[in-house]
Amino acid sequence: MISRRALLLSSLLTSVVSTLHAQNFPGALIRIVVPAAPGGGTDILARAMSAQLQAMWGQTVIVENRAGAAGLIGTRTVIAAADDGHTLLMGATSAIMALAVNTPAPFEIARDLAAVTLVSAPPYILVAHPSVPVTGAAELIAYAKKNPGKLSYGSSGAGAASHLSGALFAQMAGIDMLHVPYRGMGPAMPDLLGGRVQLIFAPAVTVTPHIASGALRMIGTTGAARSALFPDYPTIAETGLAGYDSLGWFGLFAPGSTPPTLVARISADLRKILNSEDLKKRLAEQGAEPAPSTPDEFRAFVNRDIRKWLDLADKTGIKLGG
Repeated sequence: MISRRALLLSSLLTSVVSTLHAQNFPGALIRIVVPAAPGGGTDILARAMSAQLQAMWGQTVIVENRAGAAGLIGTRTVIAAADDGHTLLMGATSAIMALAVNTPAPFEIARDLAAVTLVSAPPYILVAHPSVPVTGAAELIAYAKKNPGKLSYGSSGAGAASHLSGALFAQMAGIDMLHVPYRGMGPAMPDLLGGRVQLIFAPAVTVTPHIASGALRMIGTTGAARSALFPDYPTIAETGLAGYDSLGWFGLFAPGSTPPTLVARISADLRKILNSEDLKKRLAEQGAEPAPSTPDEFRAFVNRDIRKWLDLADKTGIKLGG
């Protein structure tokens, strides 16, 4: 039986090692693993942050794309990495959802990954092809009920925020819509613009040019409140589906066994960068705002968000990522 003295010594040694990890960081090249292909929102945000981190830390910071299996390949690369802070994950809703559905319930993010900070949680914009004669959520719901089987919505993949936003909309509205998953927003947009799918819940940067040109019609944003970047765009809740709220998010993680002192050090540095005017401008260009958080806040946010979507999947039978 382990004595109290031995436990105290073990705890003291762990604390000393954790402090040394934080003091010696960074001591080598840092990798930010993006579990998606280059060019998407996760990749763009990681690259925007890497240059500032490199200047702050005085070490090379590279972005490494590891796409595949709905984000699981890149995510598991970080889970298996050394817990010295030199390998980080730029995660997003879809990649962590893929991890959740492949982990025994009940899912808790702390089992595999240490939450560092939320980066951004921008609302999506629901847009329709002009052939759909609606201008708001109430009209869209009425149209769907009068025309069963006629509406489909595209997404960037099963379990992605664009998919979950549509599934939640259909469930809350009591309508049927066909989900058409694509391998990213890039392949989905031509089909939407051509009318082969009628709707999409998409990042602002993807659809605002088409709204401005009249090629797509804006129905509403997916957040609980209007976005400060798009104050003239009403929310879906405002236009006819009260209580609707769906956000895609991006955040930084470290391997799960990374010492808490080191996680706190990295988080504090990242929060400084996210609050800088330069990064605020870069995120605004992507239709997003920085949302830095402490590790505890981010861990609670992720667990709450994943439970929400797992509950939706149980109610509706939708297939999530993974």
